[in-house]
Amino acid sequence: MAIIIFGIIVIIVGIAVIRKNPLISKYSGLVEVAGVCIVLTGIIVSSVVQIGAGEVGVKTLFGKVEPGTLSSGLNFINPLDEVTKFPVRTQNYTMSAQRNEGDVMGDDAIRVLSADGLEVVIDLTVLYHVIPSEAPKVLSSIGTDYKNTIVRPITRTKIRDNAVYYDAVMLYSTKRDEFQAKIFASIEQEFKARGILLENLLIRNIALPESVKTTIESKINAEQEAQKMQFVLQKEKQEAERKRVEAQGIADYQKIISAQLSDKQLQYESIKAQKEIALSPNTKVIVMGGSSHNPIMLSDK
Repeated sequence: MAIIIFGIIVIIVGIAVIRKNPLISKYSGLVEVAGVCIVLTGIIVSSVVQIGAGEVGVKTLFGKVEPGTLSSGLNFINPLDEVTKFPVRTQNYTMSAQRNEGDVMGDDAIRVLSADGLEVVIDLTVLYHVIPSEAPKVLSSIGTDYKNTIVRPITRTKIRDNAVYYDAVMLYSTKRDEFQAKIFASIEQEFKARGILLENLLIRNIALPESVKTTIESKINAEQEAQKMQFVLQKEKQEAERKRVEAQGIADYQKIISAQLSDKQLQYESIKAQKEIALSPNTKVIVMGGSSHNPIMLSDK
């Protein structure tokens, strides 16, 4: 557009100068040709626009947003159109308590009040992108700074609105996934109504007051000690059960042996043992006394 305007100015200025100074009228044709060439060059340049990868273009004619979008690559347009490029690739917006880590310098974490009245600090990253077909709507209703106009304020508001239904400890532990799913659903709906798609919502950290942290750590330690003691007791019960089974086995064995042995069998076994001892090369004299069933045995010498 600027080239076209420059070419028109050249033609107008050339004609005005020639009329005032007839001495250079012989150059009028050259000036007009130069002006026309500049205008034509401007028209050609203004009629072609290049859209980069991961972007779409939105046309505006005299302040009015035109429907439809321009895709990646070279596009031919009306020379009078202005084109606004919108990234449609994934973008992220981080709100963190750490300096230089988020999009805003300094502490930009979200501070919320839980159901039990405690202040909880949440670090969060939002992943989103502009819906390509909705880019004209975004430009006409929001503009190009949708990050600060929509993404940031809606995210912070929805997190505060939902955090009041949870206790601080629940947010930190058992209800963290549920809380993340709930705020994702509410933010996704708000974004989509404005032409932005929420891809993911990442709760990076939830910081609790120091007093609550101490209480949680004490509770966790107590639970670990209780689990350890339960393990020890279970092990002792198993050992006691093992000994009981072992003792029962020995008792059953003795009962079976006692039931099967008779006096004659015991006498026979005794005689066999005495004979083996008598035949031993180290035995000189063996005296077996006290029982009528076990007579005195002498040496084999």
